[in-house]
Amino acid sequence: MSRKRLLILTPAIAVALLLAVILPLSSSSKSEPVQSEAGNAAVLCLNEALSDSMSACPSLEKMDSRIEKFLKLWEIKGASLAIMRNDSLLYAKGYGYADEAKGEKMTSGHILRMASVSKLITAAGIMVLKERGQISLQDTVFGEHGILNDSIFTAAIREKAKFGITVEQLLRHKAGFTNSRGDPMFSTQDIIRQFRLDGAPDHETLVKCVLSRPLGYKPGTWQRYSNFGYLLLSMIIEKISGTDYETFIQENVLHPAGCYDMHLAANYYEEKYPNEVRYYMHAGSEPREEYNLSGRMVERCYGANDIHGLSGAGAWCGSPAELSRFVASIDGKPAVPDIISAESVAEMTEYFDPETYSLGWNDTKPDGEWTRTGTLGGTSALVKYFPDGECWIMITNTSTWKGPGFTKYTEALFRKCRELYGSSLPVRDLFTCTDGNI
Repeated sequence: MSRKRLLILTPAIAVALLLAVILPLSSSSKSEPVQSEAGNAAVLCLNEALSDSMSACPSLEKMDSRIEKFLKLWEIKGASLAIMRNDSLLYAKGYGYADEAKGEKMTSGHILRMASVSKLITAAGIMVLKERGQISLQDTVFGEHGILNDSIFTAAIREKAKFGITVEQLLRHKAGFTNSRGDPMFSTQDIIRQFRLDGAPDHETLVKCVLSRPLGYKPGTWQRYSNFGYLLLSMIIEKISGTDYETFIQENVLHPAGCYDMHLAANYYEEKYPNEVRYYMHAGSEPREEYNLSGRMVERCYGANDIHGLSGAGAWCGSPAELSRFVASIDGKPAVPDIISAESVAEMTEYFDPETYSLGWNDTKPDGEWTRTGTLGGTSALVKYFPDGECWIMITNTSTWKGPGFTKYTEALFRKCRELYGSSLPVRDLFTCTDGNI
């Protein structure tokens, strides 16, 4: 399958490559530039190629003002917006602050936690394995003939219904898992206490603990949103591929899509990536005890939950610009070659009824409107793909008191901006920019 790459050879990189030929690097040198599949050109990721000045359009000043007022109303420190139409990136810009204390402005090159938007990436990874013939959506997950047939999991199961759980049921949140005892991905402290663990559980221990609890309903008969289900999908990807989840997704999903600056987020500010934002809680948010029961009181967005442990359920961080590139690679439109087949695109976006989740997406309507949301302490993300082929993506670095309900206000902002300023959006493709002269 053909794949589009963003290949940019800047003067600085050219000098670096020349020096690499003249003065061979020692084994202790820093990492080399990312190489293309051909191995003969350096790849500059989209976040490095873009600048906010490229989207400084006089015709969109009123839209910028409207967005800035929206952020001020909701007391949001910073946000990043990307707008794509028919696989062409029209607009990418940061608003407010990436790190207010440092006076660091938000730019299109900053990366942010995208919370449950991560599930869309995980679902795409499952579809890649499916197309390779390594997995079927009807494969069972547990038991002797299941994918996760490890003895520690099988021994923990007391309900026969668990042996019938399928990959598709996990994707559609229909596997029987509920949050009646709290979301297991966000109640680590309770799990440590209940199961008398020495510390925060790793993924295998967490799965063993949750499997010992009864299901909330018979798999396939109902649906209940489940972060835990997408952790299981992450572990399935690891088991089938024989490599860790993050590496598999980067090498087989994100890099082929042209996304080179997406990573699993860490838990603490000190561990953030160089171009990652600072996260902020909304006014009135109180410190909480650290997720591992250390006794230390922490800011909710930095240590109250095990963000990295969310894995494919909610741990990815990236920029809206690169995220739009990923969406372009799974939308069935021809301008950016898809990383999955047309059949898989159709399967991921097939509409059944309002009570059935799509594969990875929150919901997909028959008219072609697709939605993916994400919320964590310190972050809110929305991917809105409209029937006319336009896709708006915004991620903030600040929580609001509305929690997950905030996304409906972001969607309303998108619709109003499309109505008022859509005709002023420039006709171009920032995915192909090479020198900033747009």
